[in-house]
Amino acid sequence: MDLLGWVLGAIAAFSIGMAKGGLSMVGTISVPLMALVMSPVQAAGILLPVYIISDIGGLIAFRRDFDRRVLATLLPGAIAGIGLGWATAHLVQERQVGLIVGLIGLVFALNAILRPRTSGQGRRPNLRAGSFWGLLSGYASFVSHSGAPPYQVYAQPLGM
Repeated sequence: MDLLGWVLGAIAAFSIGMAKGGLSMVGTISVPLMALVMSPVQAAGILLPVYIISDIGGLIAFRRDFDRRVLATLLPGAIAGIGLGWATAHLVQERQVGLIVGLIGLVFALNAILRPRTSGQGRRPNLRAGSFWGLLSGYASFVSHSGAPPYQVYAQPLGM
């Protein structure tokens, strides 16, 4: 890996840390950023240890601060999405993973720009919406470690 790869890797790792620290949208650039200099599959593999360590830190920091209803609405879809990712992993080619990562980033950016702002009062968790976004999050997480954007599309309007 050349100097540009190392610089982008450092920025990607830093963005993951910022996402776990509260700037959730920043973390969405990590895999696509690394995919500029390598395959998206390699990028996801290289960033996996960073995700694991930062997730452990996040779980420790927020272990008492979560909403069981949100988890209950996301979990059925997430399990189905992970299962779908597992079942189709051998069918998805590297170029398709790049397309999936790009589409996730594009949809997330458009959602962040076009979504109406809430008045501070969060929405209530919804099983249908949670299952849908959980499915997308589980699949994207299995395929390319980019499950955070679909999760955030669902969770941010809840105002947790």
